[in-house]
Amino acid sequence: MSDYKEHIIFEKDSIRNALLKLGELEDNILFVVNSENKLIGSITDGDIRRGLLKGFLTEDKVISFMHRKPKFINREDYSVDEIIFLRDNKYKVIPVVNKSNILVDIINFQFQKSYLPIDAVIMAGGLGTRLRPLTESLPKPLLKVGDKEIISYNFDRLNKFGIKNQKVTVNYLGNLIKDYCSNYNKNINFEIIEEKEFMGTAGSLSLIKSFQNDTILLMNSDLLTDIDYEDFYKSFIENDADIMVASIPYPVSLPYAIFEVDDKKVISFEEKPSYTYYANAGIYLIKKSIIEKVPKNKFFNATDLMQLVIDSTDKQIKHYSIRGYWLDIGKHQDYEKAQRDIKHIKF
Repeated sequence: MSDYKEHIIFEKDSIRNALLKLGELEDNILFVVNSENKLIGSITDGDIRRGLLKGFLTEDKVISFMHRKPKFINREDYSVDEIIFLRDNKYKVIPVVNKSNILVDIINFQFQKSYLPIDAVIMAGGLGTRLRPLTESLPKPLLKVGDKEIISYNFDRLNKFGIKNQKVTVNYLGNLIKDYCSNYNKNINFEIIEEKEFMGTAGSLSLIKSFQNDTILLMNSDLLTDIDYEDFYKSFIENDADIMVASIPYPVSLPYAIFEVDDKKVISFEEKPSYTYYANAGIYLIKKSIIEKVPKNKFFNATDLMQLVIDSTDKQIKHYSIRGYWLDIGKHQDYEKAQRDIKHIKF
């Protein structure tokens, strides 16, 4: 995936320079900025051809050729529906500006599925005790499934949905994860959060000083999943949830007739009933305001935070059923299953 800065050209650059830059890009578009890096236009091969036909020369400035009203996204004020509209209408590359109209990013639908206003927190501090001896000298998130480390599947999938602010909490063998992130992908904004003591599956949220977005995605690092984060986020917004927890349908079929009784009296029965329960998948969308409920520097689990919301009178927690693949790699049997399954998962 290309760096957004490779798509920038200044208004006073020549068309000759624009042609050279376009020749290095697969997406055939540049975004024109002024001396303050503010977006003022876009330019493609087609714009250049039209300019040359009008009599302009290759030494003339980009500003004479550019399209002056490009589509763009304001990073501080947009909806996921805008992203879906642009994607569905076959836009390939969209510039992203801040509130000062300065170009700060691009959305490239050749590589990305979406551009979600979410900060991710990836919990990677566990001991991985059940996977010993594999985890005696390597943290579980860095164990390989197929040809990639477990945690990298999560990094890449979040990035594919435009979730570039990724905070990784570490403890056990944390320096190895820190080094891994430092050389992983320049397009991901990693922040390493170091726990001095084990703080549970949500305690380290209290160590994070700031978030860019109002929605926080909290997840375990040892998951293998092809969850649709865009659909998850849309459900979170549409249901006005304070926390939305991803869930896994867990069907149970009983082989006998089951009685409903009242003081030994059989009121009714159901022959071989089936029930569906929903299990916690270890992936949560949380309103930033809820993070304030996490106690400072204490052991605290995500389930504790869920319970606080359940017990409150003005907050609500809802669940989102994952329709695709999900596996918690906790035991050797899970790790072996992941090695078998990875060839068939369409990330």
